[in-house]
Amino acid sequence: MKNSSITTKLFTITSIFFMILLSTTFIFQSLFFEKFYYSEKKHRLIKNVENFKNEYVKINSISLLTKYIYQFEDANNSKMVIITKNGMIKTSNNSISNIPKDKSNEVIFLALDHWLSSEENYFDVLLNKSTISFNFKNPILNTNNLVVVSPVMTNNSINEIIFVISTLQPVGEAASIMKKYYIYIFIGTLILIAILSLIYSKMISTPLIELNNTATKMANLDFSAKCNIKSNDEIGNLASTLNFLSHNLNKTLSELKYANIKLKQDIEKEKELEKMRKEFIAGVSHELKTPISLIEGYAEGLIDGIVDEKDIEYYLNVIIDESKKMDSLVKDMLDLSQLESGTFILNLSEFNIYDFINLIYTVHSKNIKHKKLNLNCNIQNKNILVYADKFRIEEVITNLISNAIRYTPKNKNIYINLTDNDDRILIEIENEGNNIEENELKYIWNKFYRIDKSRNKDLGGTGLGLAIVKNILELHNSEYGIVNTEKGVKAYFYLNKR
Repeated sequence: MKNSSITTKLFTITSIFFMILLSTTFIFQSLFFEKFYYSEKKHRLIKNVENFKNEYVKINSISLLTKYIYQFEDANNSKMVIITKNGMIKTSNNSISNIPKDKSNEVIFLALDHWLSSEENYFDVLLNKSTISFNFKNPILNTNNLVVVSPVMTNNSINEIIFVISTLQPVGEAASIMKKYYIYIFIGTLILIAILSLIYSKMISTPLIELNNTATKMANLDFSAKCNIKSNDEIGNLASTLNFLSHNLNKTLSELKYANIKLKQDIEKEKELEKMRKEFIAGVSHELKTPISLIEGYAEGLIDGIVDEKDIEYYLNVIIDESKKMDSLVKDMLDLSQLESGTFILNLSEFNIYDFINLIYTVHSKNIKHKKLNLNCNIQNKNILVYADKFRIEEVITNLISNAIRYTPKNKNIYINLTDNDDRILIEIENEGNNIEENELKYIWNKFYRIDKSRNKDLGGTGLGLAIVKNILELHNSEYGIVNTEKGVKAYFYLNKR
């Protein structure tokens, strides 16, 4: 998939959405505005005529009637006449009996003649005694008008008829102007939508494309690329994590390259070191490939937009977890590389081994309780002092206890025995569970060697723990080993007193 594909998709989808919305509004305005205006105009005019009728029956003065007619005509942009029982016609100009010559009243009398000549509308008012409305086109000015005819009832008989006409010409002119206006608005809005859609798509896709490029380079073991994303959100956090991972891995690979040069110098003298180097590189490649592929896969899932918004946090957590696992592996590889370099110097001191083991147990007590394991300590003397590198012995005991916890079934036992043998101390860590095949016991100290051939990630570990233990104990000139017992498996080693 091309890097620009997500930009194109976001731009296209956003543009189409807003264009459809704008087009729908424009079409709706063009097709239904005049109908809506006419419907509202008719409804309001009929309502106002009914209100006028309610006030009209209370009026007993010609001057007051003239005032009300004027007010009605001004408020509704209309003309009104009232036809009395004797055929007299009342207008705002006063009562008259014949059609006047005043041109201002000409349209209303044309409409009145039209009504009188239309039997259906005429008899609808007289017989049904109901208010009617109809359209009237001025034959002289060729303009549309709305006419409302409403009877004034007294004792269930028609006393007078109110005849009102209001022009519809403004709405036609307004609709015509609005159509032209909307054409300009439509063109301008299309340009604006295109610009905003492009900006929006760039804002979203650019950081995702950059993340994908960085993850792709990392998958090819090129850790020189950096993500220059500073946003304070999930994408920004992911960029920081990838940069952190890239920095550590780049540093580690540089150190591994240096260690590799040292190994090549020794290869000429010892073929065994050549074999160790090949196994080491193969193990590193295998352990790094899986988390890097996961990071790339989940990052591409975010970039391609196939992730629901509720799953984004889960994808980011997977990427962060895999980066932490790689960081742990890198640190173990660095640790082992230092121990195997032949130049590592122990920092020896005297300390209480019982207090030391008790402190390490406290750190792991949560995991022990989580698996519902039982810890049994057999320590006769709690004041035994040993002479060793305190930090490195902590690594040894931590690795052995972690292995015991990892491979002990739930509700089983772990035993820690401490025996004083005059000039040295024997430390034993035994766990209940399955024995190790006898033909595999000699390989368990090798780097990346696991009894579980499937390399089940649920069991944890980097495959370097026992290799680190072996190198530390050998630097202490310690006797050590792992053996099968009737209960399960026991690891042991000796430490010297001062």
